[in-house]
Amino acid sequence: MTDLRFRPASVRRTAAILVAAAGVAVGSAMAVPGRAAASAAQAQVCRGVAAPDVTGAGPDTRLDGEFNDYAVDHTSPDDWTGADSTYSAPLGGGRDLWIFSDTFLGTVNPDGSRSPTVSDGGDTPFINNSFVLTSRHGIRTITGGTAATPAALMPPPDSSHWYWSRDGMVLDGRLDVIYSEFAKTGTGPLDFGWYRNVLAQFSLDDLGRPTDVVPLPSGDDVSWGAWLLRSRGFTYIYGTEDLGASKYLHLARVPGDDLRQPWQFLAADGHWVAQESASARIAGAPGSSIDVSNELSVVRHGRIYVLVTQDMSAPLSAGIDLAYSCSPTGPFVDETTAYTTPETGANGTYHDPDVYTYNPHEHPELDRGNRLVISYNVNSLVNTDLYRTASIYRPRFIDVSLRG
Repeated sequence: MTDLRFRPASVRRTAAILVAAAGVAVGSAMAVPGRAAASAAQAQVCRGVAAPDVTGAGPDTRLDGEFNDYAVDHTSPDDWTGADSTYSAPLGGGRDLWIFSDTFLGTVNPDGSRSPTVSDGGDTPFINNSFVLTSRHGIRTITGGTAATPAALMPPPDSSHWYWSRDGMVLDGRLDVIYSEFAKTGTGPLDFGWYRNVLAQFSLDDLGRPTDVVPLPSGDDVSWGAWLLRSRGFTYIYGTEDLGASKYLHLARVPGDDLRQPWQFLAADGHWVAQESASARIAGAPGSSIDVSNELSVVRHGRIYVLVTQDMSAPLSAGIDLAYSCSPTGPFVDETTAYTTPETGANGTYHDPDVYTYNPHEHPELDRGNRLVISYNVNSLVNTDLYRTASIYRPRFIDVSLRG
C-alpha cells in the first residue's frame, strides 16, 4: 500500500511509539518497570485532602467479553473487529457511543486471524475513524460510505491527510467530537505528522456523517481534545504537545459547553488568556513529577480530580497510572501505577516482544461508587501480528477501586 491513510494501524501508531522509545530496538524483549506504589503516608492532594489508595484493579470481564464477542460475530460480516483510541459518550437510556480511531471491519476467521486489507488484495476494510453504539438491544457499527464500501466518518480532505479521533461529548441533541488531522510529510511509512485540530458535529438522529466541521485552535503544535471535562460552569479541553520522548499537557476552556466560541488558555502565571501561544505546559516530560501520554482522562470524583495516563517513565511501559488534584487545572500529584497491562512484551499473554499497550481512558458514565472503569489499547510493532492474531488490536477494560 502506498496511501498512508489506509496503512493498518500499527504502522502509523508505531511511529509515535518509536520516537518516544528512541534507542530501543524494535522487537527486543525488555523489562518494563512501573512506578512504586503509594507509601504508607498518604500524599496530600491539597490542604486537608489526602490522595486515595488503590485497593484493587483487574479486568472488566463483562466489557471485554462484549467487545470480543461482537468482533467475532459472523452474523454481521462488515462490522467492527478492532480499533484504538476508545473514547465514549453516554447517549442516555443505557446507550453508549464508542469513538474510535483506526478501525478494522469485516470478519475474523475461525482460527482468530483476519485477512489482509482490501487495498492489499484481501477482504478486510480498514478506516481511520468509526463509532460503535452499544445498548440493551445489542451493538452496531457506524461508519461513513456505504455498506459495500465503508469509509471513515470523518473523510480526509485529500489522499495525503486523515483524521484520528479525540474526545467527544453530547449536548443539545448533537454529538461534538474533536479530531486531530494528520498529513504525510514524505514517502516513507513513518513520514507523517500532526496537522491541525477540528471539531466535527453529528446529529444524534444520523451519526453516519458530520453536519458541520469547524476549525479549532491549532497554532501552537498542541493536539487538543485528549480529554473534555465539564466542571464548574466551564468545559475544559486538555491537549497534548508531543515532542517524541517528551510530552506535555496543556489546558484550555470555554464557558458553558459550546466549543465553537473563543477559547481561553491557561498561561504559566495561572491566568486565562486569549492567545494560544501563551498556553503553558502544566505537566509532562520524562523525569518530571507527572508524565502524560497522548491520550488520557481527567474526571472529578468527590473533592478530587483523577488523572488517568500511561506511565511514560520507561519506553513502551505497561503501567496505567493515576494522579490527583483538587482542581481541573492541577497541579497533579502522587502519580502511582494502578495496573500493569498483562499483554505487554515477551512475557505478556501473547508471548510477543512486539506487543505494547497505550492510551488509557476512564469512562465515567460506567463508574460505580469508588470503582473506575478504564480502557486501554493493544497493538504490535509488527504489522502482520494484527492479521495473524486479530484479538491483539482491540480495547481492554479494567476496574480500578479507590479508597479515601
